[in-house]
Amino acid sequence: MAKGDRTRREQLQRERLEAEAQEKKGSRNRLLLGYGVAALVVVVIAVVVIVVATGGSSSNSNSNVASGKLDEGGAHINLNLSYGSTNGVTPDERAGIKPAPAKTTDLTEAAKQAGCELKLKLRDEGHEHIPPGSTPPEYETNPPTSGAHVEPPYQQADGAYTETPAEIDFVHSLEHGRMEIQYAPNLPEADQLQLKGLYDTMYGATLLFPNENMPYAVAATTWTNLIGCKTYKGSITLDAIRAFGKATWGKYGGEEVYAFKFTGPTPAEPAE
Repeated sequence: MAKGDRTRREQLQRERLEAEAQEKKGSRNRLLLGYGVAALVVVVIAVVVIVVATGGSSSNSNSNVASGKLDEGGAHINLNLSYGSTNGVTPDERAGIKPAPAKTTDLTEAAKQAGCELKLKLRDEGHEHIPPGSTPPEYETNPPTSGAHVEPPYQQADGAYTETPAEIDFVHSLEHGRMEIQYAPNLPEADQLQLKGLYDTMYGATLLFPNENMPYAVAATTWTNLIGCKTYKGSITLDAIRAFGKATWGKYGGEEVYAFKFTGPTPAEPAE
């Protein structure tokens, strides 16, 4: 074999080996790139799943935890055994801010520290039943604590509401031993949520709603009893409402308190 032919053959062999090496290297790079793309797709899918599961905002979730907001929320409206009606009033489904444990449990002292007016054992203005939609009587207190009220079964059902029920409807609820927590509609949202959080711990036989007609920022009533606060002072106001509930809830009105079985703690025993 001529020397030139052998040299030519060796050169072709080297070129073939180099080409094969380049092909292997390219295949390996393409495989690594494929793995990388697949991993990226998995990460993206995981992120999408997390965002969907958390409602699209992890920062909001962390904020809720830090602020003490309750996750469950809910208006806790109870219509068991057809007792009462919402009467078309919109439920308040907001999640409230969980209150701190009470520091002042004596009603008189808590009302004094909160700057609230405390009116106990007021005159009973009567128990007359009137048809739904009737013009309310001239109640002696504002908000009313007793007097003529709607005939059954149109008494306002236990629950939290975003609107003010008719006076004759919620007065009937008082007759059945209910406590009603009321607030001015212009009360700041954060303060409303604190009241909602308190209500969430004591919603058995309790109502919560705004009231633009009363002269208080916050008030609570039971039959012939009233605590009214011109300003909202945070935790001490909540303490006063709790103490008011413990002292008067279910003790006045002359009607059966438990027209149905409800779940959840009573105002006298708020949840921790």
